[in-house]
Amino acid sequence: MKLTFPIRISLRSFLLCSWACLLLELASGFGEVAAHPMPNSLVVLDLQPGGVAVELQLPLSELEPAFGHGIARHSEQAATAFGADLRAYLAQHVRPISPDGRPWTVRVGELQVHAAEQTATGPYQELTAALWLQPPAGASARTFTLRYDVILHQVVTHVALVSVRRDWAAGRVAADALTEVGVIRLDAVNNVVPPFDVNLGVAGGGWWAGFKGMVGLGVRHIAEGTDHLLFLLALLLPAPLLLTKARRWGRFGGVRHSLLRLVKIVTAFTLGHSLTLLLGALGWVRLPAQPVEVLIAVSILVSAVHAWRPLFPGREAHVAAGFGLVHGLAFASTLAGLHLTAGPLAGSILGFNLGIELMQLLVIALTVPWLLLLSQTPAYPAVRVVGAGCAAVAALAWVLERTVLDTAPFSAGMARLMSLAPWLLAALAVGALVSYWRVRSRTAAA
Repeated sequence: MKLTFPIRISLRSFLLCSWACLLLELASGFGEVAAHPMPNSLVVLDLQPGGVAVELQLPLSELEPAFGHGIARHSEQAATAFGADLRAYLAQHVRPISPDGRPWTVRVGELQVHAAEQTATGPYQELTAALWLQPPAGASARTFTLRYDVILHQVVTHVALVSVRRDWAAGRVAADALTEVGVIRLDAVNNVVPPFDVNLGVAGGGWWAGFKGMVGLGVRHIAEGTDHLLFLLALLLPAPLLLTKARRWGRFGGVRHSLLRLVKIVTAFTLGHSLTLLLGALGWVRLPAQPVEVLIAVSILVSAVHAWRPLFPGREAHVAAGFGLVHGLAFASTLAGLHLTAGPLAGSILGFNLGIELMQLLVIALTVPWLLLLSQTPAYPAVRVVGAGCAAVAALAWVLERTVLDTAPFSAGMARLMSLAPWLLAALAVGALVSYWRVRSRTAAA
């Protein structure tokens, strides 16, 4: 008996320890679930004079139990297989109303499924839906009540974050900054989803604010659009030079000759991209983004080869106009989501194009004088060849990035390099002044 008593105690302890471990495992499992909340929905508002464009960003895992179809299990075909049902579902659960009680018209447009990620939840699949909310006659698009219960009517723990992305009349036209204006969630006490009031006050500066915002957007688009500037600068590299009998780039052609060619090239590029910017913004000409971006990279490669060895001497303006048409399509994509009426759209096109031209002229004014000085020195052939080589390498990297790679490592590197632009410009100016001074000194000494 003395031998069996410790064994009984040990068995009992073993069973107690096993139950304790099981409970701890369950508790840790629940802790892991609690530590990984489900992703939120986003309701992104773009306010325009005639209505509100809405982008819904809906996690499929949360949308599936509310929608009632297996879209999360068939995410690749969700937008096509369930498109009609999804549009009807969204129109039923997004209901804006004016302060006087009149309902708005809701149109559900493009649906897309893609990968997304939020900081607290990690990666997941998301449905993006584009909606257009049209107020009734005489009602303001800036003040309304949004009755919204997409997902929330079934998944009571879900949350929808409401943000303003664009507000044309207030001069906010960039698409990369969101201002959160509220949260839509279930009122657990009353078991209802309360209506969400949108009140953005008076329309800011109106037409003038929208115009100024578009000018600023055009300036920013070129300042950040390294590929557009690189094409133009590569085309301008040989502009001050004459053509030799052997069809090579030769000596400096004089200030008048250089400025005339520069004006022709810049004017032709401006006319080309202005035309397709107008046609694209009006929706008359549309091309998928990828081919346009690839053609832009090809245009840089062509201009770089021309800077190294003449391909189309004397016809640079024609080439600038032709490739300008391609660059204009890329510019037009920036205006595609504005949903403006005729008057504001005209002001937006004018303001955006004006901003593009102002930034182009600033870059040309800061670089061309130094190129003109260098082109009168023995150092310019090396500068031209090195510049053409760098542009060609950049163009080839962009072609690869925009056709084969799924990521954009080169673009990220170029963005970091652009932060050094003032120092590069200073180096160009110093080099031009020193080289020109040496040439003048030798000439004077002789």
